[in-house]
Amino acid sequence: MRLGETASTVQLSLVYRESEICQTPAGRRPQARSHGKTPPSEANSVAAEKRAANASRSRASARRRETILDAALVVAAAGGYEAVQMRTVAERVGIAVGTLYRYFPAKTHLLVAALTREFRRLDSAGDWAGGEGTPLERLERLTAHLHDRWQRDPWLTTAMTRAFAVADTRAAAELDRAAHEIQILLARTLRGGEPTPTDLHVAGIISDIWLANLVAFSGHRATAADTRDRIDRATRRVVTSAARPTANR
Repeated sequence: MRLGETASTVQLSLVYRESEICQTPAGRRPQARSHGKTPPSEANSVAAEKRAANASRSRASARRRETILDAALVVAAAGGYEAVQMRTVAERVGIAVGTLYRYFPAKTHLLVAALTREFRRLDSAGDWAGGEGTPLERLERLTAHLHDRWQRDPWLTTAMTRAFAVADTRAAAELDRAAHEIQILLARTLRGGEPTPTDLHVAGIISDIWLANLVAFSGHRATAADTRDRIDRATRRVVTSAARPTANR
């Protein structure tokens, strides 16, 4: 190619480039190439799909947890604490034992979690804080209901009580949740509404009375009738003593 032809080619190229720039609408720059970046709308869509998938997995995990707790209660009600083996519960649910251990690291943790759920359900199902009567009368209505339940399922009561008494640090958080649920239920019942710090203190003492006596029952150191009588008498003394300073003001 001669020198003149090369110069002509360069000039034509420049003219063509200038014509492209002139054709671009005023005030707008030529569109930049994306260089592989995901458009914002597509990125938002992907993020929404991930959130939906995570929410779906979370719901499935929660349902499986409930199923595991249901299975543990059935096994415990049939044979007590010793019958609750992790393999037995896993087989009843239809999952691998390793999967069960991802939810609950030990059977004590599993049984205490079931206890927590039962008290949460009890609190939601009944208006124990409502109705007429004194704090002691309201508490006695709740106590009578609890007595009927634990005497109806002594194996289950023994399993839950033993788990609560012997659980180690692996179940510490679940123990705290169970104790809180029990204490709040008792305190609301005493107050007939939102409990005060004094109500919570009294409820904590009553909770300890229940645990001590049910441990004695579970260890065959007291009959069901003796256990019920001791709980009732001790609870009355505690509530009466707590109310006495208020009555004297």
